[in-house]
Amino acid sequence: MEIEPVRCECCGLKEDCTRDYINDVKANFDGKWLCGLCSEAVRDEASRSKKQFGVEEAVKAHMSFCGNFKSNPAVRVADGMRQMLRRRSGDLSNSPSSSKKFTRSASTKLY
Repeated sequence: MEIEPVRCECCGLKEDCTRDYINDVKANFDGKWLCGLCSEAVRDEASRSKKQFGVEEAVKAHMSFCGNFKSNPAVRVADGMRQMLRRRSGDLSNSPSSSKKFTRSASTKLY
């Protein structure tokens, strides 16, 4: 099995994958290779869309979304993970006040 570098066509993240894996991913996403995070986002978009997006439309929508951000791919991956976790937990709000704040109780002793 030969490993070769491949770049996500949505976010630009580079990964090393086998040719078989690359071909499988392309077969699932309209001939485009997507990293794991982008492929999950596309599947999520296709399954949750009120417009009943097909995979092709979900890929286009996600590529458009990724094109709006001109930052390092690693930063986009981290932001995407944060958004996906919020979506799955039901918290889609981005405001800092919506995040849970944890504080030390008055009875906690520091040594």
